[in-house]
Amino acid sequence: MEALPDWGDGTRAVRAGLPEPRKYEPTLPGPVFAAHFHLPGEPTGPYTYGRDENPTWTLLERAVGELEAPGDDAVETVVFASGMAAISAVLFSQLKAGDAVVLPADGYQALPLVRAQLEAYGIEVRTAPTGGDAQLAVLDGARLLWLETPSNPGLDVCDIRRMVAAARGAGALVAVDNTLATPLGQRPLALGADFSVASDTKGMTGHGDILLGHVACRDPGLAAGVRHWRKIVGAIPGPMEAWLAHRSLATLQLRIDRQCGNALALARALSVRDDVTGLRYPGLPDDPSHETASGQMRRFGSVVSFILDGREHAERFLDALRLVDDATSFGGVRSTAERRGRWGGDAVPPGFIRFSVGAEDPDDLVADVLRALDAAGERH
Repeated sequence: MEALPDWGDGTRAVRAGLPEPRKYEPTLPGPVFAAHFHLPGEPTGPYTYGRDENPTWTLLERAVGELEAPGDDAVETVVFASGMAAISAVLFSQLKAGDAVVLPADGYQALPLVRAQLEAYGIEVRTAPTGGDAQLAVLDGARLLWLETPSNPGLDVCDIRRMVAAARGAGALVAVDNTLATPLGQRPLALGADFSVASDTKGMTGHGDILLGHVACRDPGLAAGVRHWRKIVGAIPGPMEAWLAHRSLATLQLRIDRQCGNALALARALSVRDDVTGLRYPGLPDDPSHETASGQMRRFGSVVSFILDGREHAERFLDALRLVDDATSFGGVRSTAERRGRWGGDAVPPGFIRFSVGAEDPDDLVADVLRALDAAGERH
């Protein structure tokens, strides 16, 4: 199906990646389960072996590419078995011994594990916080700059255009972890990044039942390196997961708009509470990141973070919630929240709450949160 540059987000999400219609065939063909394909003669066709390519991946990759860069046929997308597989593919396909990489000090919790592996391979790892574009201070001589904006879980934002310009001057590539924003909230490739990376386990698929990730980029050489890494490590998605992900994209705009609207409503309700401190949501006009976020984001995401007075207070709040599950991850249609400090590794206070706002009725959700805060306070 030919993509039109002027399609709206909803239309694009519904139609992205669909094949040309054929009489008596489904709009979105079912998953292709195949380890090998018929292959007489020379192996010159697109599908030879199940670790290399799969028709179900092809349609999903086309769909994600249309969302990442509408109307740009040069963008290549590679899907992976998880977000961590996608992150690893960029880092390990582009870096070699003696290179330097700049990572966010306040990014995804698994990045310290990646750091240890990178250093074991002789790669220098530098870190700095996302806020205030602080990573620029350690950029000189680096091969790759890794951004995560908004950051997880602190929701700080850096200026992607500024970071890209500085990286270009320093001869560095730029990768942006766009998991929290999704392509409907932010398009890193349009802002100049070389790679847009995401865990599609989160908002892209949105139902908390699929592990998946992707990498999108314009440079065919960079894309080839990422694709080759997927092949040699076998970090491939199952065809059923890929098909479910493509099906889920059809409701992306509906889900994201509802969740972002709910997140703003919740953030506003929390902003007047005396028992809530450290409230962060880039969509609030008085949030420290709002000005920068407004210059590069089209939607502000579905995650709100705040601090309660200590571990016990936070756990009482979580126990009192009725519509919100105590669970990790984010971006799903069902609201979840957790005391982030329970995992260790994040530089957050014991009462720090990461709240992933779902698609419930906003009045019901806000009422449940306020009731739980009241209940937790009464026992404080």
